[in-house]
Amino acid sequence: MSAQVCQAEMDFSCPICYNVFTDPVVLSCSHSFCKDCVQRWWAEKPIHQCPVCKRRSSRSDPPCNLALKNLCEAFLLSQLSLEEKASAKSEAVCSLHSEKLKLFCLDHEQPVCVVCRDSRSHTNHRFRPIDEAAEDYKKVLMKSLKPLQEKLDTFNQAKVNWDQTAEHIKEQTLNTEMQIKDEFKKLHQFLEEEEKAKMTALRKEEEQKSSMLKQRIVALNREIAALSDTVRATETELRAGSVSFLQNYKAAVKRVQQRPLLDDPQLPSGALIDVAKHLGNLTFNIWSKMKEMVTYSPVILDPNTAESHLFISEDLRSVRLQQIERQLPENPERFEHYPTVLGSEGFDSGTHSWDVEVKNQTDWSVGVTKESVPRKGEILGGYLGIWFCNGEYKAYSPSLTDKILRVKNPLQRIRVHLDWNRGKLSFTDLDTNTNLYTFSHTFTEMLYPYINTTHTVPIRILPVKVTAQVEM
Repeated sequence: MSAQVCQAEMDFSCPICYNVFTDPVVLSCSHSFCKDCVQRWWAEKPIHQCPVCKRRSSRSDPPCNLALKNLCEAFLLSQLSLEEKASAKSEAVCSLHSEKLKLFCLDHEQPVCVVCRDSRSHTNHRFRPIDEAAEDYKKVLMKSLKPLQEKLDTFNQAKVNWDQTAEHIKEQTLNTEMQIKDEFKKLHQFLEEEEKAKMTALRKEEEQKSSMLKQRIVALNREIAALSDTVRATETELRAGSVSFLQNYKAAVKRVQQRPLLDDPQLPSGALIDVAKHLGNLTFNIWSKMKEMVTYSPVILDPNTAESHLFISEDLRSVRLQQIERQLPENPERFEHYPTVLGSEGFDSGTHSWDVEVKNQTDWSVGVTKESVPRKGEILGGYLGIWFCNGEYKAYSPSLTDKILRVKNPLQRIRVHLDWNRGKLSFTDLDTNTNLYTFSHTFTEMLYPYINTTHTVPIRILPVKVTAQVEM
């Protein structure tokens, strides 16, 4: 008997925790595990494989093995040890009559013996055999226990998801930190190159003007030396005696007259460093050049809303479908059944425009959606957009319109223009500058830009040109 119990317990044991299955699930390879056990096992693995045969699981949320669950519950109920049964039998004696407790009074809800049944205190009461009553009450208790078990399963699943969320937060932080550093590295490199160019221009001007001035100083020194010789020789003649002076007078006069009197030396215009050119509006000029490397997008995609098959680019401006489903937290903002991603900012007033590139796409939709649209269930309304599917373009919004659009050439770029206050949402073909469709609707809540795609070619939010203006 003991060997049979051990073998049965082995048959009902989870291969991971080695305990009797709790809420068992079955994988596509037919191996079963406790739901919490296999989720914990997968949380530590990059690929969802069977812990026994290593075959890859086709589902991240395997179905419940209901038959095994019922067998395990029945097994646990039947597994009172022989000692417990013997103890129960030895203790199952009426304290009043020392008779075995074989009956259960349904009115008093307590075990009784056959003598108690015939006593005045149990007149006209209802009785059941003790085993039948125990089985009935076990079923009642199991029914009461089931909501607690289901709640425990929910809590365990929530813990698994929250543990995954904690790891995802760390991963998000590391990736975001790396991208921030990359962006600042580009800015630092730009500023360093600008500083180097400015310093090079300054040194070049210094070299040119110093060289020019040096040449002028050399020429001036030569002229000073020649004049000094003539002045010294003449002054010597003037100090000589009268006879000697008169004898050399003609030569002295000739020497003086032959020395031309040049114009007074003047410092040329622009000889100094043009400080104003190098320092004037320095930061503004650098910023004006920086706008050539800076891009701005009127809509930034929010990766926390993207369905798990969507891949968002690092700059958060494009989205495409990937065949492999990513393991992402089940956060409230994320779409579950639709390949959709929202813009990070919603609009509840004013006018807003953004351009979307949809070329080489076969199935897509762009537009706006209400903040109240469900992220986990079926979406029956609350969005307005242009939809391309099966070779047709449609202006589509549940309960408002489903209009086929006449488009001559495949759309490449679409401008979405929202005038929230006037209740207008228009779509324009940028290549032909023609209006595709305009929705008229009274908006009462926050609207978010959305993109829906089932294609591996990215759909992009196009950047807008950045300009620098001076207001007087």
